[in-house]
Amino acid sequence: MATVTGPDFIALQVRDLDASAAFYEERLGLRRAPAGPPGAVVFDTTPVAFAVRTPLPGVDLDAVAPRPGAGVALWLRADDAQQLHDDLADAGVTILAAPADSPFGRTFTFADPDGYAVTVHS
Repeated sequence: MATVTGPDFIALQVRDLDASAAFYEERLGLRRAPAGPPGAVVFDTTPVAFAVRTPLPGVDLDAVAPRPGAGVALWLRADDAQQLHDDLADAGVTILAAPADSPFGRTFTFADPDGYAVTVHS
């Protein structure tokens, strides 16, 4: 029997690839990986690669309710979640859950440009 070892790649399907890539670069400080597949921007993240990509055929992000990715928990690690929260809030990014202490450190959740809920912890 084959064995799965865990997540190896995460990609969000987005409405505007350039705008989403810019958001993750400028607001979260992610850096682009040197290469990626057509229609995607892959970031140099560890331990799992993260990307934004154009929607696959048959995916209509505007028909997804209540928001894209509902039911999926996407968590990103930051060296200072509180500072990132403050920077995102100051930039007008929608904060879905205010910073709070948890077993995973300081956490908060924001909505990215497509409405995906992304939780950050440190």
